[in-house]
Amino acid sequence: MIGFYNYTVILTYMSLVSSVIGIFLAFGLCGGVSHPEYAIVCLMVSGLCDMFDGKVARTKKNRSEQEKKFGIQIDSLCDAVCFGVLPAVIGYSVGMDSWCDVPVLVLFPLCAVIRLAYFNVAEEDRQKKTAENRKVYEGLPVTSVALILPLIYSFHKDIGHEHFPLVYGGALFLIAIAFITRFKVKKPGIKTMFSFIGIGVLELIWLMYKTKTK
Repeated sequence: MIGFYNYTVILTYMSLVSSVIGIFLAFGLCGGVSHPEYAIVCLMVSGLCDMFDGKVARTKKNRSEQEKKFGIQIDSLCDAVCFGVLPAVIGYSVGMDSWCDVPVLVLFPLCAVIRLAYFNVAEEDRQKKTAENRKVYEGLPVTSVALILPLIYSFHKDIGHEHFPLVYGGALFLIAIAFITRFKVKKPGIKTMFSFIGIGVLELIWLMYKTKTK
């Protein structure tokens, strides 16, 4: 078969599967009822998988150049769906369904794809010059939405159904601009990554609590 199917890419594939399920849930294709809250959980799962896929891949010391290049490409392609398309679909499912919302819903995945493509080019050039791991990112990493948007969504009942689409849309617009803005972000170390996991767990608990108290 075309492609690679070893353990180095399994988390990347799982991330994509989670987000595709999230898209189905947000659109109401599973049971006919839209469930943006479950789609948000799928977004968080995708973020968790993406957090460790690179580290898992690097444990295989005898990766061929083709495997390395495939890993970079498949990671960005999956990220485009997970952290570019899914957040926009969630936006539509929470009420961003008017004509004036369309520019933001289009801009967000576009900026995500532009940033991911730029990252691929820059990473390929960087790896030709050094074998060191990347220390900084340029622009806001697209995976950051797996922490930012669940936090925002957890307050959707407090904000109210009428106003939440405006808040969510504003967040999408600002995040999209941050994707393509030239600034440096330090790559998180293992301690910071576990801190992110802790924040994600707290967000999930808070989200479940707010869902149950509707």
